[in-house]
Amino acid sequence: MTRRFLFVLGSARADGNTELLARAAAEQLPTDVEQQWIDLTEHPVPDFEDLRHDSDHVRPTEGNVALLLDATLAATDIVIASPLYWYSVSAHTKRYLDYWSGWLRTPGLDFKATLAGRTLWGVTALAHTQPEVADPLAGTLNNSAAYMEMRFGGVLLGNGSKPGDVLNDTEALARAKTFFAQEAPLARFVYED
Repeated sequence: MTRRFLFVLGSARADGNTELLARAAAEQLPTDVEQQWIDLTEHPVPDFEDLRHDSDHVRPTEGNVALLLDATLAATDIVIASPLYWYSVSAHTKRYLDYWSGWLRTPGLDFKATLAGRTLWGVTALAHTQPEVADPLAGTLNNSAAYMEMRFGGVLLGNGSKPGDVLNDTEALARAKTFFAQEAPLARFVYED
């Protein structure tokens, strides 16, 4: 299967530090790798309604939910580009991930089986100088990947608060050059180590 990257932008700010860092990493991908970029502020989805135990799950066929579902299913690599908001992913990003719960139970999708073996990546900008404050965000993505039996490529961290600050983080920009070139291991829950 040809690699196809889906970049899910979860920032409340257009052209923010997280997006700039994600684009710097994406520039390193080979030209034959397809890229699709979806900004969740431009393609908002309603709050997720938990219908796990109901039987009327229907595959969305139009609108932003259908766009995100189709893009997710088509991707070999899903990149969650969310700034660190209150030590985790943004509300836009969390809402997108919540939809995975419904897609798991939608007849005919085989959502978990389709995503199994594919790769989840994270990119985030944080204003704090200690990278450990992003551990909850990394944990959310790692555990989501582990549940889905996906690979997890880790989280590319950059420092920045004001627009464009991340472009001064030379270490993050250097990591961006090789971030997607690394081999992503199968995700594991912490208790499995």
